[in-house]
Amino acid sequence: MKFKDGIKEKNIIVKCGADKFLPFAITFGLYVILFGTVSPGGGFQGGVIVASAAIMIYLGYGFHIVSRALRSETLRVGEALGASLYVFLGLLGIIGGANFCRNIFFDNGEVGDLISAGTITYMSYAVGFKVLTGVGFLLLLLLGILAPDPEPAKPAATETKEQIEVKETLNETLHTEQKEKEAVS
Repeated sequence: MKFKDGIKEKNIIVKCGADKFLPFAITFGLYVILFGTVSPGGGFQGGVIVASAAIMIYLGYGFHIVSRALRSETLRVGEALGASLYVFLGLLGIIGGANFCRNIFFDNGEVGDLISAGTITYMSYAVGFKVLTGVGFLLLLLLGILAPDPEPAKPAATETKEQIEVKETLNETLHTEQKEKEAVS
């Protein structure tokens, strides 16, 4: 975030709010993923709730902390893993002699138990994992756009005579090549 002149640090109230609500958001999101087949919610909704933790960290601490907490490569791999797991669970229906995404473990437990929905439960978990990693990755990209520009590079103190000559030679070569291309066109 861009700060007003003279402000060096984020507001302590925003930091405390992020610290207070971050565990709640993650716990509630995981609850929605886990119990999505027996109560309102599911993998998609829970995944988005858990991914919202990235926004809370950003608001409280800034982009540099978010980028350290959430590695983009890990999120990309996790998203691919969640999608692969969903496809594998969908193929279990074909392996079981039915169609894709068929619920073949439907007689597990009693109605209302955590895994009573059979294959659908595990597919919901896979969707939740894919969504939380995918949306987390998208949020990380979007927050990177909002992040303040890095400090401008400091100019070199002094350039040697040789460095200046090399730059001039390169510029002349590029200029000559550009004229040759224009002449050919």
